Amino acid sequence: MPETIANDVVVTIEYTLKNRTGEVLDTSVGDEPLTYLQGHDNIVPGLENALAGKKAGDVVTIAVPPEEGYGLRDPSGTRQIERDAFPEGANLQPGLQFSAELEDEEVVPLWVVAVDDEFVHVDLNHPLAGETLHFEVTVLELRAALPNELAHGHPHGRDGQNHHHH
Repeated sequence: MPETIANDVVVTIEYTLKNRTGEVLDTSVGDEPLTYLQGHDNIVPGLENALAGKKAGDVVTIAVPPEEGYGLRDPSGTRQIERDAFPEGANLQPGLQFSAELEDEEVVPLWVVAVDDEFVHVDLNHPLAGETLHFEVTVLELRAALPNELAHGHPHGRDGQNHHHH
């Protein structure tokens, strides 16, 4: 069993994410904890860097600046897509995330910000882009990653069992 969080260690944490005003944006408290593979970009870089070297049982409060979180907002990231480009009956509402292929065949995530009769207004910026992320994290457990987890770049659950297929 690894003693501290380092690359290739599977880490299970309980976390609460708040914005600068203290509003809870996301939490695992009361739900399944988050299990990730350290050093494999499973979580935002600022949180991953701050957790390096921590031990099971550690409680950490971390402020992650936008540059180490979801990036700075790109004002050119908004687009209007004709409403009829979407399937009829699609449940398009603000906050919906989907992926789209750009002209250069790059697949990017988009978030719906508004819908009107003619257009669906989308943003390529993550909804938390430009925000400082305030995390409260409790490190629950650490374990060595299994070879198949290292090959896939992410953990297969807290126990290492593969609960899904690639």
